[in-house]
Amino acid sequence: MCKILIFGGTSEGRLLARFCAENHIHAYVSVTTEYGAELLGKSGFIRILTGKMDFTAIRDFITSHEIETVIDATHPYAEEATKNIKNSCESLSVQYIRIIREQEKKVEGAKYFDSISGIVSYLNSARGNILITTGSKNLKEFCGIKNYQDRCIARVLPSPDIIEKCAETGLEKGRIIAEKGSFTVRQNELHIKEFDIKFLVTKDSGSAGGFMEKAEAARKNNVEILVLKRPEEKGILLETMKKILVEKYE
Repeated sequence: MCKILIFGGTSEGRLLARFCAENHIHAYVSVTTEYGAELLGKSGFIRILTGKMDFTAIRDFITSHEIETVIDATHPYAEEATKNIKNSCESLSVQYIRIIREQEKKVEGAKYFDSISGIVSYLNSARGNILITTGSKNLKEFCGIKNYQDRCIARVLPSPDIIEKCAETGLEKGRIIAEKGSFTVRQNELHIKEFDIKFLVTKDSGSAGGFMEKAEAARKNNVEILVLKRPEEKGILLETMKKILVEKYE
């Protein structure tokens, strides 16, 4: 019987789902988009749930499916999702485990910010084109950049819904890079050169999110890299989680 619920949509979530499948461990895996579901592939041991789940939906699912262990492998910046997952587990006294990414060393020369508004203020005092690689969720917050539609290029996942969200902010199709990452240094360089980029905006997403490849491409092309700091959180690494699953469920 399936007693594990994994919240994924990240590389860690996919790797954990694959690990469960390979080790014959039954698990539910929740992702928010059809694209995320496609990336998981198919397995008789993995049951995929598609669509956003709020506090109530998570709580009801845990209860109705008698879930014993909930693993939060959502993105480091998905603070609202993590809050709902954790609170749901605490309200039911169900085991909650948070997967965290290893923290990268700070990049020399990069500027780190606590908020997107801080990045916007900085860019309003500078000139040059901007490559935004923080995803589509917070793209509207960058609309405060002066001449946003002329200066900014957004790099997002190749999903029609996501591309439509970008267009709604006023970006023309030619200023939207819809490609699946993570990207190599060379691919980042090509985008930098194609759009004459002077600033690259990124999250501190670690090696799983291609952070160092972005930083290296920026360094090689004299592009200033602006980093949105990762929220502080506690949890365990992916490899530790694998060991726990084997010990408990294999």
